Amino acid sequence: MVGIDNLDRRILGEMQRDAGRPLEEIAEVVGLSRNAVWRRVKRLEEAGILRGRVALVDPEALGLGLSVFISVRTDRHDADWAARFAKAVRALPEVLGAYRTSGDQDYLVHARVADVKAYDRLYQRLIALMELKDVSAAFVMEELKETTVLPV
Repeated sequence: MVGIDNLDRRILGEMQRDAGRPLEEIAEVVGLSRNAVWRRVKRLEEAGILRGRVALVDPEALGLGLSVFISVRTDRHDADWAARFAKAVRALPEVLGAYRTSGDQDYLVHARVADVKAYDRLYQRLIALMELKDVSAAFVMEELKETTVLPV
């Protein structure tokens, strides 16, 4: 990581754990003044290293208890198809992430839905939007680890 030092890393670590904490608390933990932390945070934002601050919501509290990974294979590999697929998955609010991958699958899509019936509705919408060679799903039985905290 170019342009950041150990204090920046410590600030990023604290903010990843709870970005809603007052800067005074972060400053106390990292050993800087509130203003020094504020300047560093602003610099990290301007550099694009700190992209945003979000609230993490419990999916089960919202009735979205089923996490599913959807493997997608296609016979189409042209730029137009790829752009349409990207647009389609971005438009589906249940989709948390979509990735073009190497190996046997072409894309891996992570979604959160209420249950298997809700997944089927998502699946039906997806195949109505795009021509796909193969779609398979793996339902998460147990979540061993999920975090947004990057090692800094």
